Amino acid sequence: MPRQFRLSLTAPPRWDRESFASSPTNLEALDSLDAWPAWPDGRLALVGPAGTGKTHLARDWAARTGAVTIEAASTGNAPLDLASLRGRPLLVEDADRRSEGDLVDDETLFHLINMAGVDGGSLLLTGRLAPVAWAAAVPDLRSRLNALTVARIEAPDDVVLQAVLRRGFEAAGIRPASDLYPYLMARLPRSAPAALAAVAALDEASIDQGREVNKALALAVLDFGDSEDDEDEEG
Repeated sequence: MPRQFRLSLTAPPRWDRESFASSPTNLEALDSLDAWPAWPDGRLALVGPAGTGKTHLARDWAARTGAVTIEAASTGNAPLDLASLRGRPLLVEDADRRSEGDLVDDETLFHLINMAGVDGGSLLLTGRLAPVAWAAAVPDLRSRLNALTVARIEAPDDVVLQAVLRRGFEAAGIRPASDLYPYLMARLPRSAPAALAAVAALDEASIDQGREVNKALALAVLDFGDSEDDEDEEG
């Protein structure tokens, strides 16, 4: 990109299943979440790269089950009241990014995992890496993490990437030409953050320059290193 751009999308996020783009890259995750409450030992780890929909699916699950949602890496909070969480469905977000002093440290995570499956309780953990790669200073936690059932979301395919672009443009109030989607998908990294960043850059350039959001603007704003054929399209 020629310059750093801001992510200026302001529409509130939707976490419902209807707004989630299902594809072969996330069917394993969908099937695993729908298998609740029959998770082995009441536990499931949902993992995948940033921007692949982990939070979307996890928050949808939490809404459907009435789960308590906990941000593992948050700080400045009182310790969790573990007794009040016993027997309840729990969602712990970004469990792989926690550290000493966070709301969910190793000792707390160990107890949360042990509580899952007891008195009807269950636990959904999200992270970018599989639990076997998570740091664990507590030896007993290491064995618990290694034994977790894992559901993976892979990098976005065309179905998911186009859905991310469409939601991004809708949130920004933009109706781009339909041929912009295949043009962007053929050139963008297979990443939801990259897709949203491209939307933000086009939105900003469209406002600054008073131009429509189309392939010509994308060629001018996004550094794709395109061929002479693309340059011809600009004219």
